[in-house]
Amino acid sequence: MSMGSDLKPSRVKIVEIDADQADQRIDNFLLCRLKGVPRTRIYRLLRRGEVRVNKGRVKPAYRLRAGDQVRIPPIRQAERVPGRVGGDLCRRLEAAILFEDARFLVLNKPRGVAVHGGSGISAGVIEALRQARPDARYLELVHRLDRETSGCLLIAKKRSALRILHELMRENRVDKRYHLLVAGRWPVDCREVDAPLHKNQLASGERVVRISPVGKAARTGFRQIAGMERATFLEAVLHTGRTHQIRVHTAHVGHPVAGDEKYGDRDFNRWIRGQGLQGMFLHAFSLAFTWPESGERFRVQAPLDDNLREVLVRLGLSDGGQENGEGDT
Repeated sequence: MSMGSDLKPSRVKIVEIDADQADQRIDNFLLCRLKGVPRTRIYRLLRRGEVRVNKGRVKPAYRLRAGDQVRIPPIRQAERVPGRVGGDLCRRLEAAILFEDARFLVLNKPRGVAVHGGSGISAGVIEALRQARPDARYLELVHRLDRETSGCLLIAKKRSALRILHELMRENRVDKRYHLLVAGRWPVDCREVDAPLHKNQLASGERVVRISPVGKAARTGFRQIAGMERATFLEAVLHTGRTHQIRVHTAHVGHPVAGDEKYGDRDFNRWIRGQGLQGMFLHAFSLAFTWPESGERFRVQAPLDDNLREVLVRLGLSDGGQENGEGDT
C-alpha cells in the first residue's frame, strides 16, 4: 500500500473552536488539522508566532477554549492519502470489539498490529476502523499499545469523550492491568517497582527507554498468578503510563518479558519460542474507570489469544481464572 506525498498549498485560515474541540492542546489540534506536516514544523510555527490564538502568540501547551479564534498560516503540507487496508484486518478488528456505546469503544487489539500507521507501517488499527466505518464522524486513539502488545485499546467516538478520557488518564483514574509472562521465578517480595524512566536514542537511531534519575517517575505494581523455575505468569498494574514501562521495569528486576526482543533475555526467548510462543507475552487484560459526568462504572476485560493460552497450558501455568472480555456499567 502506498502513501501519496504530493505537496498541497493552503491559505490563511481562521478556525473558531467549538465546545467539542475545546480543552485540547494547541499542538495536538494542529497535528490533527495539518495532516502530513512534521511535528517539528508544527512547533516552529508556534515558536515563530505564525499560528496565533485570538491574535496572540501561544505556547504548545496552551489549551483551547470554546470560542477561540485560531489563525493557521499558509503552509505547504504533504497530503497523505492512506492506502487501503485489507478487508480481513477490518473484519478482525470489528469482531474484536469488547464494548461500544455512543462515546467510545474498546477492542482487543491483536498482537503484531500497530495502533496507527507510521515508521514504515502504512496503516494500523485506527486507519482500518476508519475505513471499515466510512460514515463515522470521529474516531481517535485515546492511548497506545506497542505493536507486539495485545489487549484493551480505547478509541473515542467523540471529541468530548476523548477530552474526558485523556483527563482520566492524566489523573491516573483509569485502572490498567496487564497479564505477562517473564523469565525465571519472580521474587516473592517484589510487589512494586518504582524507578524513573528516560527515553534515549542510540547512534543507530533506535529509541530505547532506560532507568535513570533524570527520567520521569514510573511505578508498576506486580502480583504473581503462577510460577515455575523457568518462567512466571504475572499481573501488572500501571500506576503511571510511561513508554515501555512494564518491559523496562521487569528487565530492571532481572526477569524480562517473554519474547521481548528489545529488553529481553536472548537465551530465554529462544527457549520460550521452543514452547510455542509467537511474539511477545504482554497483554492489556483489563481497563476500569468511572465516567465523571454520570458516575457509570466501566470494566472491560480482554481474553488472551489462543497462542498465549496454549503457552500457559504447555508450561503448566494457570491463567488465574480469567473471564471472557466484557464491558459492564
